[in-house]
Amino acid sequence: MTRGFVRALLASAAFVSMGDFSHASVAAAAAPATADTISGVVTGAKGPEAGVWVIAETENTPTRFIKIVVTDDQGRYLLPELPKQKYKVWVRGYGLIDSKGVEAEPGKTVNLTAVPAPDAKAAAQYYPANYWFAMIEPPAASEFPGTGPKGNGISPQMTTQQNWLAHMTEGCQLCHQLGDKATRELADNSVEGWAERIQKAREEGDSAVGNLGKSYSHDMQNNMTRFGGQRGLKMFTDWTQKIEKGAVPPQAPPRPTGVERNVVLTVWDWANGNQIHDEISTDRRNPTVNASGRVYGVSPSTGYIQWLDPIKHEAGQVGIPGDGKEHDINAYPHNPMIDQKGRLWATDSSRGRQINSAAEKGITLEAPLGMRADYCTDANLSAFAKYYPMPGKNSSAIILYDPAAKKVQTISSCYGTHHLAFGYDQEHSLFFSGDSNVAGWIKTKTFDETTSAQKAEGWCPMVLDTKEKASSDGKITPDRTQWNEPGKPQDPTKDTRITGFLYGMDAAPKDGSMWYGKNNPSVPTGLVRLDRGANPPETCKTEYYEPPKKADGSYVAFDARGVGVDTNGIAWTTFGSGQIASFDRSKCKVMRGPTATGQHCPEGWKFIDVPGPRITGAGNVTADWYYLNWVDTYDTLGLGANVPLTVGSNSDSLIALMPKTNEVVHFTVPYPMGFYSRGLDGRIDDAKAGWKGRGIWASMGTFPVWHQEGGDEGHGPQLIKFQVRPSPTAN
Repeated sequence: MTRGFVRALLASAAFVSMGDFSHASVAAAAAPATADTISGVVTGAKGPEAGVWVIAETENTPTRFIKIVVTDDQGRYLLPELPKQKYKVWVRGYGLIDSKGVEAEPGKTVNLTAVPAPDAKAAAQYYPANYWFAMIEPPAASEFPGTGPKGNGISPQMTTQQNWLAHMTEGCQLCHQLGDKATRELADNSVEGWAERIQKAREEGDSAVGNLGKSYSHDMQNNMTRFGGQRGLKMFTDWTQKIEKGAVPPQAPPRPTGVERNVVLTVWDWANGNQIHDEISTDRRNPTVNASGRVYGVSPSTGYIQWLDPIKHEAGQVGIPGDGKEHDINAYPHNPMIDQKGRLWATDSSRGRQINSAAEKGITLEAPLGMRADYCTDANLSAFAKYYPMPGKNSSAIILYDPAAKKVQTISSCYGTHHLAFGYDQEHSLFFSGDSNVAGWIKTKTFDETTSAQKAEGWCPMVLDTKEKASSDGKITPDRTQWNEPGKPQDPTKDTRITGFLYGMDAAPKDGSMWYGKNNPSVPTGLVRLDRGANPPETCKTEYYEPPKKADGSYVAFDARGVGVDTNGIAWTTFGSGQIASFDRSKCKVMRGPTATGQHCPEGWKFIDVPGPRITGAGNVTADWYYLNWVDTYDTLGLGANVPLTVGSNSDSLIALMPKTNEVVHFTVPYPMGFYSRGLDGRIDDAKAGWKGRGIWASMGTFPVWHQEGGDEGHGPQLIKFQVRPSPTAN
């Protein structure tokens, strides 16, 4: 059990009085304020308040600007690097309610008074969503497999409680938090009220979700049906009725301690109210690229590339063209990356949908926009098509935006595109996930030189080397009759093709291999490793590793999406079941042969439970959820090199694992509540400037932007910069 979880358990109670939180017995003098800082001491009824947040906010900059720090053990704070403006400054913390805002300017010392929460309910309003979501009660393990509507109401597709939990945590939190104020408080807390709620949809042209409101509503209804319909609705109804009657989380979150108090959060509004999926600030292979430059994000529901200038505090957007328009609201940019030239690359899976929609309206679109090229299927035009042709008319797309030229270009692909990552080869190959059959890439150097996607694109089917040693040659054959196909009888003299939706991904700096999180199905999930070899597709080698299976048939962990690889070749992933895990391939005793189909290397895995509340009746399954993860190989955060990072989608936090001690650190974003992020990256703006010259970037990524604190009257998505300084009052 980790130190953080022990600390949380010690704090648990229906209500935590002020005496349960850390106070210093003697007030200290505030740290000296300088021209661009505000400093002071926070005190409460029992003296200085330790581990609470001090928030400074101004709307006098071109886009709203917020700075947040944590008090030290003597209640002292120092807000650094503030633009010369007037700010509202106040205190927020566990066990408190917000203090009244005080007007302040940089260069001033401002002491603040914390306000204790009058009761348990008032205190709990500031708890992250996972503390509320932990109160939900899913069906017991003994009720599975489901027996359908004439039995226990659980869908027969739900064969185990792990299947139910994976669907509940991922299927429902894929777009937003569960347990935030918007999801736990309903006007009609009945089964009928819940059924009506998930049918509601935003109108077309909505600022946050564009024309996809009805689509997202259908997704919610389909997800509920997968539970068994009424059984799922009843579970959510029981949960919110319990809260309506006054129940509060039995466990209080711990206040920040140790290095958690050294964080500095800088927050900007951006994206004009549009939903943001991911952001990118630099080339992940070289974090000094685009130093101090614009940070970019993509709005998948509204077809924009978003940007923010962190120096000028300005935000703007660039429309993605399509359907004969300079800006196509139906474009669906999903994930961005920056290359060594500072250009932005992104994926777009909307092109096939656009072609179908245009055809229904009698409109013919240009062939390059979304039509799958002949070389995708013709073995005479592409060696890759010889090994695995990609049939069908519709294509996903690759977006290239050159900020210097202010030009957006769309490139059709033969394979699905979803997430993307640059490799370490001389071709600057850009790899893609998003296909269930192949892993694809484009050699960007070749594309720049030839402008030919045909010459630059490649893909490999996922074929495991499962032949018996005597017949194994380490290569794949274009004769697909020599492959074991998924779901068919397995022949030990053949290699084995696997399928599954590839999701998060990362390149290994040590050997250039690509690692993917295979997240479909959610139970089990696993990691896929691709080594293209010297002559792809013939030399493509694929390996697949699942978390170990337990004696009762369940898995040690489930629901993995992302993957990050450190400089030592260790692959890191996070599981929606509540673990940060590492996989060390060098420890594997078996890598090929008839048994190398997923369960052949339990010795490569190591699992660490992430502290936080667990779902009622679900054993060790967390009420948090982890979307993507990344390894900070260049120490851009300030905790050291090779630190695995993830975002707690339901806990308002950036989570870091200290590899040497296995300590899990939470850096909480307390305002605006509802920090729900997806991808993240780190940039070094000035290597000589210490902690001020580096930082981690992440964006609010919830689809229903109106779920954030402030609701429809709020400011929309925020971009957050995380920095760790030497102490809570360092400047």
